[in-house]
Amino acid sequence: MANRFNKCFPSFIPLHSEFSPGLRVIDNFSNCISFNVCNKEKDDKSHAHQLDYMVLESSSSSSTAIIVSDASIKNNVITSILYMHTYNKPLTKTIYHTVHVTSTEAELFTIRCSINQATNFDNMFKIIVITDSIHAARRLSVHPYQVQSAAILSDLCNFFKYHENNSIEFWECPSCLKWHLHKKVNKETKTFNLTPLYPCKTSWDFSKKSESDDILKVWKMTFQASDLKENQFLNLLNNNNNIIEPSYVKGRSWLKTSSHSNSLCIHATRAITNHAPIGEYRLRFFPREEFKCPCSLYPIESKHHILHEYGRFNSYWNPKRDFLSHFIMFLETNLSTFTFSNSLV
Repeated sequence: MANRFNKCFPSFIPLHSEFSPGLRVIDNFSNCISFNVCNKEKDDKSHAHQLDYMVLESSSSSSTAIIVSDASIKNNVITSILYMHTYNKPLTKTIYHTVHVTSTEAELFTIRCSINQATNFDNMFKIIVITDSIHAARRLSVHPYQVQSAAILSDLCNFFKYHENNSIEFWECPSCLKWHLHKKVNKETKTFNLTPLYPCKTSWDFSKKSESDDILKVWKMTFQASDLKENQFLNLLNNNNNIIEPSYVKGRSWLKTSSHSNSLCIHATRAITNHAPIGEYRLRFFPREEFKCPCSLYPIESKHHILHEYGRFNSYWNPKRDFLSHFIMFLETNLSTFTFSNSLV
C-alpha cells in the first residue's frame, strides 16, 4: 500500500488550449516543424553523412541552435544531458537527474528544457534537436505526457509567433549509429553515477511499467515451465542466436514476421504449436491413423524431420531453419507444409 500512495498521478485537462483542434501548434504552424527520421532501409553511414552536412551547414549561423540530447537509466536513476551548440558562443551543457520515471518521460523533459533554453536566446530563428528518441518528440500531444507537452508547445507557439521564419527540426540519431556528437553525450549519460539520498515519488508511467515488467517475468517463467509448454512447442532462435521469449512490444515475438499474411500466420502457428497434419499430430490425437513418414525412413513424421531432413521440402536451401527468419522463408517456399488438405488457407 505504501508504494501505491507514493505515485504521482498524471494530470489531464481535456479542454487544454494547446490540444484543441484549430488551436494546436501542429495545426497553425505545421510548416515550421519537421521530423527527420533515420531510414532503416539505408545504411547508417548515409544518415551520419546527412547529420554531418546539416551540422556543418547550420553551425555557421548565429541564429541557429543545435541541441544534442540523450537520457539513460541505471538502477532506476535517469540521467539526462543536453549539449547546446551555438555559433560564436560557449558550449552549453545541462545535466538533469531523477528517479522512478520512464525513459520517454525523461527524454520529453530534456527536449522541453532544451527548447526553453533555445527560445530564450535573442535573435534565434532556428532550433535543431538531435535525439535518439524521435518517438518521444512525436508524442507531444499524447496523454499522460500532457504536462511536458503543454510546456513544449507553449514555448514553440511563442517562438513561432515571434517571427514567421522561425522553425524547429527534430533529427533522429540512433545510439547504434555512434555519430560523434551524440556518442559523446550518450557515453556521458551512462558513466555518470548518482545515488539518491532521499525517497522520491514514483511517476504513474513508471509504476505501470514496473507492474508490466513483473507480469512479463511471471509470464515467461510460466511459459518455460515444461508442464505447460510441453515438448510440442517449436523453439526458434532470433538473429542474436537466442531462444525467442514471449513479448508484447514491437509486434510481439513470433507473429511480427508473418502477420502480413493470414495464411502464412496460420501455417507458422500450426508448425510452432505442432497442431498440423503430420505424424506427430496424428499419433497424439488420432493414433489409429497412419503416422509414419511418407519417405519410409522415419517411423514417425515429426516437424524436425520435415524442417531439417525431409528431401521433399528442400526448396529453401538455407539449413538454419531453427532461426525464425529462415523458418518463415521455409514456409513461404513450401506452401503445402503443415497444411490440412481441407483448409481454406
